[in-house]
Amino acid sequence: PMAAVNLSILYEDNHILVAVKPPGLLSQADRTGDSDMLTLLKEYIREKYHKPGAVYLGLVHRLDRPVGGVMVFARTSKAASRLSAQVREGLLEKGYRAVVCGRPPDGRITHDLIKDARTNTTRAVPPGTPGARSASLVCRALKERGGMTLCDIRLITGRSHQIRVQMAAVGCPLWGDQRYNPQARPGQWVALWAHELSFFHPVLRERMRFEAPLPAAEPWDLFTEV
Repeated sequence: PMAAVNLSILYEDNHILVAVKPPGLLSQADRTGDSDMLTLLKEYIREKYHKPGAVYLGLVHRLDRPVGGVMVFARTSKAASRLSAQVREGLLEKGYRAVVCGRPPDGRITHDLIKDARTNTTRAVPPGTPGARSASLVCRALKERGGMTLCDIRLITGRSHQIRVQMAAVGCPLWGDQRYNPQARPGQWVALWAHELSFFHPVLRERMRFEAPLPAAEPWDLFTEV
């Protein structure tokens, strides 16, 4: 199963496992029954360490199915609890790369967002809309080419589909985003990549930082020298 989805393990010890999720793979199992990162990594641990019975692996954070990049998983319940606390306290930091259509503004971008659970979509709404939650991120353009921009994006809040919705709301939807970009072509994966992840090791307490190289595929290959 590992070879089939070409998973990359960046780091592992007795407490955590850091790996790269490919685009199109679920973070954890859902009602579709499709392959998911958590189950595949449990099987990896079971086979590598010859573990009988159930394997514990805690899901600390998620990436949308079409989004790829670096993720950390907890190998013990104590590590899961401590990493989850870092997520709540903003100590687990994620850096994203995105290819957007057009040229977005640099700096902090804020919208009120509301999620429709029935359709699993999120939209930007006027301030004060009942049920909406404030969402902020920081965007920095790295390079422009062919009417597109490679951006570095840092989340200040963590809302559902936040980067995808906010970029679309400023008129710069992500390349290949089937849900929020009307110009996306069938078969494209959204050009959003979790390229950087940093956190404190749950036991050693030292700051750890990991990077996942950009995919060697369209449209990332236009910006590979960045």
